[in-house]
Amino acid sequence: MRVLVRGGAGFIGSHLVDALLDRGAEVSMADHLHRSPKPWFGEALLRGAQLYVADLRDLQALRPAFAAARPEVVLHLAAQVDVRLSVADPAFDAQVNVAGTVSVLEAAREVGARRVVMASSAAVYGDPRDLLPTPENAPIAPLSPYGTSKAAAEWYLAQYSRLHGISTLALRMANVYGPRQDPQGESGVVSIFSGTAASGARATIFGDGRQTRDYVFVDDVVDAWLAAAASDVSGALNISTGIETSVRELAEALDLSYDFEPGRFGEIERSCLDPSAAVAQLGWRPAVPLANGLRRTLGAISSDVSRQAPAAPGVP
Repeated sequence: MRVLVRGGAGFIGSHLVDALLDRGAEVSMADHLHRSPKPWFGEALLRGAQLYVADLRDLQALRPAFAAARPEVVLHLAAQVDVRLSVADPAFDAQVNVAGTVSVLEAAREVGARRVVMASSAAVYGDPRDLLPTPENAPIAPLSPYGTSKAAAEWYLAQYSRLHGISTLALRMANVYGPRQDPQGESGVVSIFSGTAASGARATIFGDGRQTRDYVFVDDVVDAWLAAAASDVSGALNISTGIETSVRELAEALDLSYDFEPGRFGEIERSCLDPSAAVAQLGWRPAVPLANGLRRTLGAISSDVSRQAPAAPGVP
């Protein structure tokens, strides 16, 4: 299978590229590379993955990449994922997440790709505190421009299916965590807390710490993407565990001391998604318990911190 991974140099995308290569797929990556590539990126190239540098907002730049890759399946993970940035600059958020998705869909249509799978988010549901775990038929009521842009992108997927017959699926992912997620990045409280734990610092909790999330390990998420790529399931599916964990519980599981800061505008109080439909339609289910996933994430981030630490004076 020829697969193009949009955002293949990123956190989830790089794990997905590795898994596709392990399974013998012909893999191309399209990425803007605005951030410095990490070591695993070069390893994927050495294993035969092809790289095309292009900004997803620029359809003219995307077209040559899609024409060269000739993908049967497009896995679209590139996005603007910072909720705070979406509030501060909603126009930029919409350019990346809405216009960028349309550019990917149009480039896929032009080269005859049969399927496009897109990374969506629990943020499309807003704060459905009376319907937890939240199923896919819950109302779409985002609280932030980020959630709104993801919901709009999902509508474009459905539109391209109706107009052009492309098979499309949106994966509404809960809070994905694991190795390779940047502890200094714009999202991912597990990686941020793991980086704090590795450095021996105190954590900062915004709000009262009782806000909950559904944390799903990246290996489980990659398995869901592989199943979605090989299927013809359409519409939208939750990729999650169905288990709520509060921010305080997360900090305590990592043995962190913490301080409180005021809550942030647009933040959802409770989020937990029902994965039953993905289990039934994809034959997928999450397998990594939170304690195991936290141990693996903290170990990976601690190793990175150790490698980056400056040597003591007099030590070569």
